[in-house]
Amino acid sequence: MTDSTGKDRIRLTVGEARALGEAAMRGAGYDHDDARILTDHVLDAALCGYEYSGLPKLLNVVEAAEFRLPRRPIAVLRETGATAMLDGGNNTGMVAAYRAAEATILRAEANGLAIVCLANTWMTGRSAYYCEMIARAGLVVIHSVAAPPAVAPFGGARPALGTNPIAFGFPTAGDPLVIDMGTSAFMGTDLQFRARLGAPIPEGVALGPDGRPTTDAGVARRGALLPFGGPEGGYKGFGLALAMDALGALTAGVRPTDAVSGYVFIAFKPDLFLSADDYRREVSRRIDMVKATPRQPGITEIRIPGERGYATRARLAREGIEIDRKIHDALERLAIGEPAQRG
Repeated sequence: MTDSTGKDRIRLTVGEARALGEAAMRGAGYDHDDARILTDHVLDAALCGYEYSGLPKLLNVVEAAEFRLPRRPIAVLRETGATAMLDGGNNTGMVAAYRAAEATILRAEANGLAIVCLANTWMTGRSAYYCEMIARAGLVVIHSVAAPPAVAPFGGARPALGTNPIAFGFPTAGDPLVIDMGTSAFMGTDLQFRARLGAPIPEGVALGPDGRPTTDAGVARRGALLPFGGPEGGYKGFGLALAMDALGALTAGVRPTDAVSGYVFIAFKPDLFLSADDYRREVSRRIDMVKATPRQPGITEIRIPGERGYATRARLAREGIEIDRKIHDALERLAIGEPAQRG
């Protein structure tokens, strides 16, 4: 471990970051397997360049109100060959959704397609993580999230919908094509990260509890994020968020009546329609055609979604990652069993 840019930043090798994360999660009470799953998820986010979804997210887990409630084993409540409804048992979503992704792969491999719903969990992290996992198994996947209210509807001044991302994964001849987009103007995890560090947020992405625009992350956490699209196009983000909410309603029969969270995985084998190799080649050919499009002045490259993350992951796997010293020290305290301090 070495200081990087001064007293407020620390550089860690991948091995050091993994050891720190797993130790912190074991210190918080998770078993070795769950600590590994949690740490792998956030470390992958950090390696892809998303610091706010990296190691700081482990602190979000232990600070969540749900963390202090009892957990029970993840269970299949109802199923057919190709479908399953999973009860997350109040386990953190990065564990429960990982198990749901595993179930999706197994059912799609056995039946050609799968639809897996998940309820009674929280904080699933980056949807891209699961879509890449499923696409690397050779499947096309769509993953939707209905999250607790944090985003105002278009024209509204109070939260009514979640940040509600939708994500896709497609096998290609190389790395999977993964597209992951939230329906809010700003990421909820980034908002929590900035509030922890006392950093501002951009203008035009959030309202305070008084319904007025704010750039104070702490004030915004007590107010509402806005749907993506800005003043003129926010109805588009709002519409997609509402669609994700409607998909999440599939879990209404197994979640508490006052809860709104629901998670859906839909996956299928391309060879239901053409050979898997032909499908991979076709998607790769289309990507190459898109990248070869004539560019506007000043544009050096047309970049495909996920491309930057793959390149950043390869580079940071060699160079290591940087984290804020506040985050590092808080994780070290967790590792020795000290309680987390709310940010």
